Amino acid sequence: MSLEIARMFGAAVAALALYGVGQAMGKLFATWIESVSRNPESKDKVNMTGFIGCALTESIALFVLLIALLILFKPA
Repeated sequence: MSLEIARMFGAAVAALALYGVGQAMGKLFATWIESVSRNPESKDKVNMTGFIGCALTESIALFVLLIALLILFKPA
């Protein structure tokens, strides 16, 4: 197995975490919309928690992308 194939395989495996991030973001926003529609008075508290959860989940995606790019383009 050449080094280039191993790098591509490693980057693909690292990028699989993006699937989990997409699932988490969908669940987060679905729950967020549902909670605000059930109890509109709690909008301020739920918005702050939702924004923090969105930022943390998105940061995982950025770290995974960085790791995948480092695996692919690291000099030999």
